[in-house]
Amino acid sequence: MKYVKYFKEISVEDTNLVGGKNANLGELISIGIPVPLGFAITAEAYKLHIEKNNLAEKIFSILSDLDVLDSNALENASKKIREIIESGEIPEEVKIEIIEAYRELGKKVGKINPLVAVRSSATAEDLPTASFAGQQETYLFVEGEEELLKYVKKCFSSLYTPRAIAYRRAKGFDDRKVYLSVGVQKMINSKASGVMFTLDPVTGNRDVIVIEGTFGIGETIVQGRVRPDQFVVDKKNLIIIREFISQKSRMSIRSQEGGIKEIPIPEDMRERPCLTKDQVIILARYALEIEKHYG
Repeated sequence: MKYVKYFKEISVEDTNLVGGKNANLGELISIGIPVPLGFAITAEAYKLHIEKNNLAEKIFSILSDLDVLDSNALENASKKIREIIESGEIPEEVKIEIIEAYRELGKKVGKINPLVAVRSSATAEDLPTASFAGQQETYLFVEGEEELLKYVKKCFSSLYTPRAIAYRRAKGFDDRKVYLSVGVQKMINSKASGVMFTLDPVTGNRDVIVIEGTFGIGETIVQGRVRPDQFVVDKKNLIIIREFISQKSRMSIRSQEGGIKEIPIPEDMRERPCLTKDQVIILARYALEIEKHYG
């Protein structure tokens, strides 16, 4: 396929085509890390969407005299550009490939219209001099072909969130040379979620692995709405040398109406660790494999 690549087909060599996030998911699969199944809609699909709908000049005329330090002007410019991109029709050749890959994913997971996460992956993402993390949108628990196409367009347009526009301007990136890929990935309805570091992110100590997590889906951690549990593992012997179990009051879960919602954590779970000790060690082993691979 020209506009869609399965994760297993891509690696870090393909960052220009599928962005940093998707390229690294493919890379992790290549070394046996259990990444949920999915596929990348390439930057070429984004370019074709802009080109076939004649959107480029409309977008860049709005940006040409924008003062990014004027927050109202920045918000308005972002809103206009996003509406312009989302008003365009995804080119038929792209649409056909997306639907084919989505149906194939459904076969692999044994479900028609599987629930997926739809994630943005910018082609200039996470360079040595800049990190684009969190600047574009992610949509969770997306179900069905029409919904998928709708949220792919929303990801396309999120290349122009206020934060992304301002950051590119500050870092000297040319808006005409940054494109967007979209990752479509089997949605994990997680009991616990979090983030893992192959060093201590506060002290820089490289002899430990630090794992932070909470109950439910990761949005409460991402948005800083809950203080996560923290586990510190010694790299040499994979022993947990320190743990902090927080009092967790809220968690994000799937909403029956679609998307996610935040609910109070049941009283009897609030001071319980979100991971067992065995799970912490399994994760730490993956961290070592990943660190070894990336150097």
